[in-house]
Amino acid sequence: MKGQKTSDYDFELPAHRIAQEPLADRTASKLMVVHRHDGSIDHRRFSDIVDLIPRGDVLVLNTTRVLKARLLGRRASGAPAEILLLKPLDDHRWEAMVSPGGKLRPGRRVEIADDFSVEILELTERRTRVVRLDTPLATSDAIERYGHVPLPPYITRADTDADAERYQTVYADEQGSVAAPTAGLHFSDALLESLASRGVKRANVVLHVGAGTFKPVECEDPAGHVMHEESYVVPQAAADEISAARDRDDHVWAAGTTTVRALESAAADGALVPKRGDTRMFIRPPYNFRVVDRMITNFHLPRSTLLMLVAAFAGYDLTMRAYREAIARDYRFFSYGDAMVLI
Repeated sequence: MKGQKTSDYDFELPAHRIAQEPLADRTASKLMVVHRHDGSIDHRRFSDIVDLIPRGDVLVLNTTRVLKARLLGRRASGAPAEILLLKPLDDHRWEAMVSPGGKLRPGRRVEIADDFSVEILELTERRTRVVRLDTPLATSDAIERYGHVPLPPYITRADTDADAERYQTVYADEQGSVAAPTAGLHFSDALLESLASRGVKRANVVLHVGAGTFKPVECEDPAGHVMHEESYVVPQAAADEISAARDRDDHVWAAGTTTVRALESAAADGALVPKRGDTRMFIRPPYNFRVVDRMITNFHLPRSTLLMLVAAFAGYDLTMRAYREAIARDYRFFSYGDAMVLI
């Protein structure tokens, strides 16, 4: 049965289809509309989403904020080094990924600026590091001043000042991600206001996106893949709004795979409940979705857990056909790329 092996999710993507820059207008990206009931596919603009979401339906957004988590500095030898902050452990200690890994052993130090350095404290069982941030500034201020936007590895340029605004949703609130929930990058304030004026409800959740989101599944049996852990919150207000929509027989639209994972994690034991915790949920075919019945998403990497999640929602054959059509029609892929909606 197709869709059960990792190699089923391979596809050839021309390098020029990987978006390196965001569009000037967030809402101007292409939007592929995939109809799950009959397999038909339409092509529109993202701004048309206001015509697709009916009055009374609930749009669920992930309000995480991307941290300037990439710290560039020098080792004692003067050679370059990089620290990617993953998760705070206390006011000064963080879990981090480091490069070059072989050189940054416990006790080594990386100088980020005259008033900011990072000491490597220990190696974790996941091969990440525990590091301490040393600075007379407030730690958050030092990260904001000297950190860089952690653009994904497939964006081959250095980050710019513009990325600090564009690699962030307009509704970003709670800081904690090292990657953007990219489906949300297509929404503008005006578009959200237009949806609200048409009677579309809104609910906010949080899932802090980790660097593992870019990690391909390397084993042929996806069941052997160790999923990255991400923290999430589904607040009472969101659970209530979604429950009310269910009572009205209205639909729940998830903006992005991270929103899907937050909602489905909170409903893992059955009904959706307010919940805060960490999740390693790996959604892949076959999967019975408990909360989400409409999804907005970008186009994802081959062999990725995100692509498998989309296939679990839309069906393997339809998903891969949509991807082939996206390539044929010059859609832009990945974080700064175009979008699809599955209805």
